[in-house]
Amino acid sequence: MKTYSPKIGDIEKKWYVIDAEGQVLGRLASKVATILRGKHKPIWAPHMDVGDFVIVVNADKIRLTGRKAEQKVYYRHSRYPGGLKSIQYDRAMAKRPEFVLEQAVKGMLPHNKLGRQMLKKLKLYASPDHPHTAQQPEKLEL
Repeated sequence: MKTYSPKIGDIEKKWYVIDAEGQVLGRLASKVATILRGKHKPIWAPHMDVGDFVIVVNADKIRLTGRKAEQKVYYRHSRYPGGLKSIQYDRAMAKRPEFVLEQAVKGMLPHNKLGRQMLKKLKLYASPDHPHTAQQPEKLEL
């Protein structure tokens, strides 16, 4: 059986806008990652970027379940000895709310060039306004 490979002309990229107000972080991130990868399309192929663009508004109104709001920590390392840095979830939300959803979606995409290309199609905004009205995005209810 041959691997299906969609032609460049067959790929249609649409724009979707999602309101994140009151959504649970992980469930929203998995839906967004599915749309970015294109797994909701019948022409999906794992080796090509056939996904759509996603605009997420009200990223500052995302919620977590349980005690994760107090316990969740984000880590990064400078690659120098003793260079481990951490930031609590509530401080990250206060400083830059888009970071939290971006990290959740990034972890659900492939960890290679293809995943980085897909992540560029994600547009995150803390407010209900976005500058992508010219693309005529469709409102997507989750």
